Formats: sequence, structure tokens, C-alpha cells
Amino acid sequence: MKVHLVDGTYELFRSHFGQPERLAPDGMHVSAVRGLIITLISLLNQADVTHLAVAFDSSIKSFRNELLPTYKDGSDTPPELEMQFPLAERAVDALGILSWPMHEFEADDALASGAVLYSKQDDVEQVVICSPDKDLCQVVDGDKIVCLDRRNDVILNEAGVLDKFGVLPESIPDYLGLVGDTADNIPGIPKWGAKSSATLLYRYGCIEEIPITYELWDVHVRGAASLSASLENNRSEAYLYREIATVHKKVQVNRAVSELEWQGASKTLFPSLCRELGLGNLSNRPHRWQ
Repeated sequence: MKVHLVDGTYELFRSHFGQPERLAPDGMHVSAVRGLIITLISLLNQADVTHLAVAFDSSIKSFRNELLPTYKDGSDTPPELEMQFPLAERAVDALGILSWPMHEFEADDALASGAVLYSKQDDVEQVVICSPDKDLCQVVDGDKIVCLDRRNDVILNEAGVLDKFGVLPESIPDYLGLVGDTADNIPGIPKWGAKSSATLLYRYGCIEEIPITYELWDVHVRGAASLSASLENNRSEAYLYREIATVHKKVQVNRAVSELEWQGASKTLFPSLCRELGLGNLSNRPHRWQ
């Protein structure tokens, strides 16, 4: 079997900003929830999708905000989107899909933890993390754990991560520590770009192993002297940014893989929710009911 783990927060943002405004009969914004429902039903219509879970950032802030105050804090999340988070969890439950709402941790931590946990099961052929988030590429393991960008229909296995970023999955946190990540407000180290970071990390693996002076580097990068000086002036920041970009792989998702098997949408909850949200045209979309 395959296990599909869905980044619900990403899907909500994508739907909110990518679809026309949609209001429920009571005036509630529901475009993000509508898009999430459509995405999940589309996924469930695929023959190889039998076991799945959806992770959400139920709380905008996490422990990472304590480590780095400038880390994403949700202040730019539109109120009309944020108010749909509880509705999204209800929609997933009504569809009969297991959900993991995160509070202290983030959805990425749950996805990473679930991927590692289920990949060790003998009856699991592959774990597919349905998210384009580059952070999650650090969890990729050969063809056993892969990342799927459903929007662009791109699957990244270990070879794909190396081809895209120039580093192996285990070096992704170091890569983001140097380059930064604008999506998460991680600034990165001055002067360090994607090419120079990939070259040095492919050779040395992690930030600690990069020699303290460019004169000891045995690979060529443009502007080596200034890169070296910048790193030595900002090593502590690089380590911090790497820590921020490292996903936790031991979050307690507490579910056996058998509990992820989709048995069908609720015959009562799902149609009722669709009527409440003014999405009656979706009420008969699921192809299986419980």
C-alpha cells in the first residue's frame, strides 16, 4: 500500500488565494474549505490512494517563534482565511479522513513524523507527502518517502531532491540555514545563494564541516573569500536558521497505519456540512460512504 499525507494548511492557502471568493449562506468565507474538499475528493478518486491523513497548523505560532521572533507568525494571514481553519478540520472529519491538528508543533512536523513512522511498516510500499514545501524534502528517503507537488504534478524522490537543490535530503536544513527561506521569514546568511550553498554542502554535507577559511576549501565557488568571511561572521545564526528549518520527526501522531485506511465519507456529516456552507453541489462527490 501507499500512504498519502496531505499538507492541509498549504491546500487552504492555495485555495483561498487561487479561487474566487465564495460565501456561505451566513456570510462566512468558504473558498479555502471548498478548495480543500475538492482537492481531497480528487485525491481519493485515485486508485492508489487508500490510506491518508491531513495535517493542519491549528495554531499559527509554534515553538520556532520563541527561537526566532521574526519567524512566520501568521500576521499576514487574512482573517477571512484564518477563520476557516476550524471548518477545514470539520470538513476532513466529515470526509472520513484522519486529521492531525498541530498546536505547539507545525503541520510539517506531523507530516515528517508520520512519514518516518509509516515508512518503517513492512506493508507500506511508499509514503507520499503531498506538499511542495521545500522543508519536507529533508525527509525524502530513496523512493520510500517522496514529496508530491500536486499542483505541478511533480514527484521528488532522493534523486529528484539532489537534481533540484544540488544537495541530498539530509543537507536540506543546512541548505535553508545558509540560503534562507522567504516563505518562513528565515533570512539566511549574507552573500550565500543557492549555487554556492549547494556546491559547499554537496562536498561537505553540513555547515560544521565547511572549513573555517576558504583557503581550505577543495571545491571552487565564485567569491569564495567573501563567502567564507560572511559565514565565519554568522555561524551562530546559520546554526539557528538550520534548527528552525529542521522538521521534528518524533511528533506523536499516535495512529496505526490501519487507522489511515479510508472507509468513506460520513453519510450524515458531509452532506450536512455542505448544506451549511452553501456547497450543496459537492455533497454527492465522494464515491464511497460509511
